[in-house]
Amino acid sequence: MLGVINSSPGSLAPVFEAILEKAMRLCEASFGSLWTLGGDRFRPVAHYGLPPLYVEYLCREVPAASPGTGRARLLAGERYAQILDLADDEPYRNGEPHRRALVDLGGARTALLVSLRRDDAVVGFIMIYRQQVRFTDKQIALLQNFAAQAVIAMENARLLTETRVALEQQTATAEVLGVINSSPSDLTPVFDAMLEKALRLCEAGFGTLLTWDGECFNRVASRGLSPELILPLGQRQKPAPGSVAERFVLGQNIIAIPDLTEDAAYRSSRALQTIRCVGMRSYVSVALRMDAQLLGYIAIFRREVRPFTEKQIALQNFAAQAVIAMENARLLTETREALEQQTATAEVLQVINPSPGDLTPVFDAILQKAHSLCGAENGGLALYDGEKIRTVAAHAYSNAFLERAREGFPASGHPVVQPLLDGAQFVHIPDLAEFNHPVAREVFESTGVRTVLGVPLRRDNALLGVITSVRREIRLFTDKQIALLQNFAAQAVIAMENGRLLGELRQRTEEVSELNRGLETRVAEQVEELGRVGRLKRFLAPQLAELIVSQGDEKILESHRREIVVVF
Repeated sequence: MLGVINSSPGSLAPVFEAILEKAMRLCEASFGSLWTLGGDRFRPVAHYGLPPLYVEYLCREVPAASPGTGRARLLAGERYAQILDLADDEPYRNGEPHRRALVDLGGARTALLVSLRRDDAVVGFIMIYRQQVRFTDKQIALLQNFAAQAVIAMENARLLTETRVALEQQTATAEVLGVINSSPSDLTPVFDAMLEKALRLCEAGFGTLLTWDGECFNRVASRGLSPELILPLGQRQKPAPGSVAERFVLGQNIIAIPDLTEDAAYRSSRALQTIRCVGMRSYVSVALRMDAQLLGYIAIFRREVRPFTEKQIALQNFAAQAVIAMENARLLTETREALEQQTATAEVLQVINPSPGDLTPVFDAILQKAHSLCGAENGGLALYDGEKIRTVAAHAYSNAFLERAREGFPASGHPVVQPLLDGAQFVHIPDLAEFNHPVAREVFESTGVRTVLGVPLRRDNALLGVITSVRREIRLFTDKQIALLQNFAAQAVIAMENGRLLGELRQRTEEVSELNRGLETRVAEQVEELGRVGRLKRFLAPQLAELIVSQGDEKILESHRREIVVVF
């Protein structure tokens, strides 16, 4: 026996068969079987010499240990149980299914069961049968010896399996980490690799990974399912009452369900049809959490009822790797977004500097950068004149709508402008089609806009205008995108303030220039007057010369000039 164990350290089938063959021969038994304990019941894993009808029964039925049976006695603590006459025993008379099959189909009369124990815990048993009554004490001791050998073989196999599984998990972990390193910002190959490794190590048929956005779970990866089977599961799911998803939201970390079709949360719900359609039976899932914050969960399924063991719930390791990958991607995304925002801000400032008085290129640059970074399809920048809101710059609007928007819409009651006039920090409309307002209907029918984000342009709490970013599908803007648009709104206000100050400066400069020109003219006139006075003083008394110049008319001197000419 030890030779068989040594030659097959990781394979128990030949060891069990050899144990049964030797035990039956030495104990003069007709046939025998070896059972292991899994969960709440024993299951046959090897047999020798069993009648075909009894084998067929065991293949379709896994009997529980009913009260009074030998299996129940072993679970209760007995080292072995000998049943002298199986047909003249309480379980048989009560119609216990397995006892009836053993006697009627197997032809057994006397049975001897010896428990397999590891650390005094029952892990299985060997049962041999004969058609004569009673096994001897020596035969009982002999079977106990074979049982001890079976336990040794099982322990060897367990240790080898654990070593192999640990090595496989380490290898899988290393491979997943390699994928994470090669794709730090792209989570798709990382999630695919995780699911592939998890399904293989946990012996599952298919699996899926979902992320949590605070409202719904979003399916981001799946493996082992055809598109036709994925479709019933849905891409975006709100947690249903009592569902696995809701239990994760409420704080659970690991959920294992032996049979989804028998779970109370699903048996009476519409999800049962989907579960049966996809073929989900045994199930285990693990939450993805970062500092207790739910990020999502990873789930794997079997198409048969075969509960996952505690060691197979090594899924936690893959969940931890998923969190690492998601955190890496988040940090990289934030870094990239911050760099893009800084670059966009610098580019807008470069446009502001050479065009301090011309706001058109500044507004165009702001809209182009804002919509690119916010994931908006189009939008515009409009100014408020105290009565109407008029578009002065736009991105990706039709010419017809742009012409109408430049004419202006009344600000009073406007679905975007009115809340801003009332002091709102921003206006976020999930679906413009739901607004029963003339302007909203006109914009929706002209452009097909659904989700709208409006951010005010303010100076000293006074509304100057608004920047809008819109989408043609119902998809809300994130907090980061709102903050980003507010940053661009602040730049637009800076540009407008620069333009206003520059305009005031130009006006003041023109006024000063005009004043200088008037002053120069007056100085020239005064110089001319001084020259004339000087010339007259050469011939006339100073008082008379100044009087003549002050009157601005020298005609009174014409006759005197003639007289003077005569005298001289």
